[in-house]
Amino acid sequence: METTHLFDDIRPLHDHEVAETITSLLDDLYFRRAVEPFIKPFTWEQFSAGMRSCHSKHDFQQNIIYPVMHKLIERTTTEMNGYGWENIGRENNQLFISNHRDIVLDAAFLNMLMFDKEKPTTEIAIGDNLLIYPWIEKLVRLNKSFIVKRGVSVRQMLEVSTHLSRYIHHTVCERQQPVWIAQREGRAKDSDDKTQVSLLKMLTLHDSAHPLDALKQLRITPLSISYEQDPCDFLKAKEFQLKRDNPHHKKSNADDIENMLTGIMGFKGCVHFRFGNCINPLLDTLPADTPRNEVLEKVAGIIDREIYSNYSFFPFNYVAYDRMSNGDRFATQYTTDDEQQFDGYLQNQINKIEIPNKDETFLRKKMIEMYGNTVKNSLQTS
Repeated sequence: METTHLFDDIRPLHDHEVAETITSLLDDLYFRRAVEPFIKPFTWEQFSAGMRSCHSKHDFQQNIIYPVMHKLIERTTTEMNGYGWENIGRENNQLFISNHRDIVLDAAFLNMLMFDKEKPTTEIAIGDNLLIYPWIEKLVRLNKSFIVKRGVSVRQMLEVSTHLSRYIHHTVCERQQPVWIAQREGRAKDSDDKTQVSLLKMLTLHDSAHPLDALKQLRITPLSISYEQDPCDFLKAKEFQLKRDNPHHKKSNADDIENMLTGIMGFKGCVHFRFGNCINPLLDTLPADTPRNEVLEKVAGIIDREIYSNYSFFPFNYVAYDRMSNGDRFATQYTTDDEQQFDGYLQNQINKIEIPNKDETFLRKKMIEMYGNTVKNSLQTS
């Protein structure tokens, strides 16, 4: 049991809190309605019995999350693989920073791969904007997630960010527990992945006078996530047009739920996770007297390059890049069949979009960018 109560407002559950939380979840009709479709062919009674047998977060991940996710992977992917395992140290004290494609599955798939390799699963950073219902917060904290508070005033932001920084350092450095966090707030909806300097600034607030040391302690390891197909691509394109037509457009809770469900249930094809190199050797090359803002900018660039150099590419990515650049640089990487499949796929996805003044040319362009931008960015590293 943890001895400190300092992080009670954001931490995952302690194991002694698991049984009570499970009872509370099983008594929640909204939780039952949400999860029942995912547990088939098991009945609710079987699922409840399995839940009640869990006495720790590890039990819950092993007995509940793992089998449910395994069936999901079989249904919605053609393969899911992890690479670069040699870049994970034995001490388990690493911070994985990755590009962000899917609200739920980026971290969930990562932890499935960790389980298969008999490595400790990561603690997962999740924004409080996604905790739409009380049962969601209970469930994610049961699944080793900690809360990133977003809806705070400018005055509170420094305090909240420092608290989060201390929690991440405490978890990685003192508890020797790996952590996953996305490189930016929200998904990069056009797949033009860029690490937010504000994220790195938050990570240094633990010891803001020594930003390089604060970052080195975390043993940051960039992680590249590649989906052959993104089930939410049409929802992302739709949001691009809605924001173009109305700059004040904001996603609703219902939009977030639609994105979560579509991402979970939609077909993804091949899914690859590739661990890059820990960035500490590169941080060692930065002069100790480098100004803080310059440190943060340089480190963001280091993480980006490592992510870009570790993507996996599929025919759709190469077709999309050549369409974006009006060229044929990667023509040997795909066939005429692949091009036809890509065009048919885009049209099917665009057909799902229902909005006023639907602009198919714009929507197609945005979706092509989603598949081509990863290739464009990887070329910067060659």
